[in-house]
Amino acid sequence: MNEFVQQYFEIGNETTTFTVIELLLAIILSAILSTVVTLVYKWTHHGVNYSQSYVQTVVIMSVVVAIIMIVIGNNVAVAFGLVGAFSIIRFRSAMSDPKDIAFIFFGMVVGIACGLGFYLLAIIFTALMSLIIGLMHKVDYGSKGSDEKVLKITVPENMHFEGAFDDVFRKHLEQNELVNIETTNLGTMYMLEYRVRTKKETRDKTLMDAIRTKNANMKVTLNVSRLGY
Repeated sequence: MNEFVQQYFEIGNETTTFTVIELLLAIILSAILSTVVTLVYKWTHHGVNYSQSYVQTVVIMSVVVAIIMIVIGNNVAVAFGLVGAFSIIRFRSAMSDPKDIAFIFFGMVVGIACGLGFYLLAIIFTALMSLIIGLMHKVDYGSKGSDEKVLKITVPENMHFEGAFDDVFRKHLEQNELVNIETTNLGTMYMLEYRVRTKKETRDKTLMDAIRTKNANMKVTLNVSRLGY
């Protein structure tokens, strides 16, 4: 009986030691790799809607997922219990850029791999995925030139504006679409609204100056913010 109890505690101590080492490895490695993920995110991020809180969340989520995977192990009951617990959580922050969601999943996969003990796989996955994202960023993959913008041109009431700017548009724009015409200034002027995409080599000032030579130097507005955000 004494021998059985002694063997039991020896096995328990070995298991505890193994679990602690496994936990530390998972936490440290997932934190390091998810930090690499956030560095890639910071390098490839476009726009002004950068959030320090989001970057920190990616690291925290990766570490938490790694610990969850260790806790679950092969225990199906614990897995269902955690699903039930997390189902009550509601995330109220809407992400404006779909790529932000991809980086969340990137960090989660790193955490899952570390939590399951696939340390080499986690390192290789992080390196290759970071390389792919970096290459797409470097070559500007998927770009159609510049972002879509709103161009508003004010013209005099007596001006025949149909086709008046075609030569300017051909020279400076990749695409243009007239979406709205309205009268302004008590009907003495027209406001033309276009959705446009400028050519890469075209500067906004160059486009606006070219239009001003056609519309009697009246008001020209170019909204340079990305549409849909």
